[in-house]
Amino acid sequence: LSHLMSLPIIVCLSPGDMYPEEDRKPGEEEPEWVRSERESFKSYRDKNGDGFMDQDEVKHWIVPEDYDHAESEAKHLLYESDTEPKDNKLSVDEIVQKYDLFAGSQATDYGEALNRHDEF
Repeated sequence: LSHLMSLPIIVCLSPGDMYPEEDRKPGEEEPEWVRSERESFKSYRDKNGDGFMDQDEVKHWIVPEDYDHAESEAKHLLYESDTEPKDNKLSVDEIVQKYDLFAGSQATDYGEALNRHDEF
């Protein structure tokens, strides 16, 4: 199965796929959201300008290089778990109270890191 992961994938994803011209009624104007998506697609997603998103373009769309997932997840866990006092620090009790949140987080290796600490 791992050999399949390295096969190139071409994704035929474009605003036209979401709102095909043949589905439009005669004289019907294209909705603003379609115009916006079309512009975003051309300007940001379709890097090579071929009208489609290839595997690398989809990867950069889903996992942008300038986005820090670990920092975002840490902020999310802190925001959701830090209760009283709101001090931007987590106590063992606060983590235990939100155990399901931490067990479902990539930051804790989906709960595996919690199993390595007796206090949890």
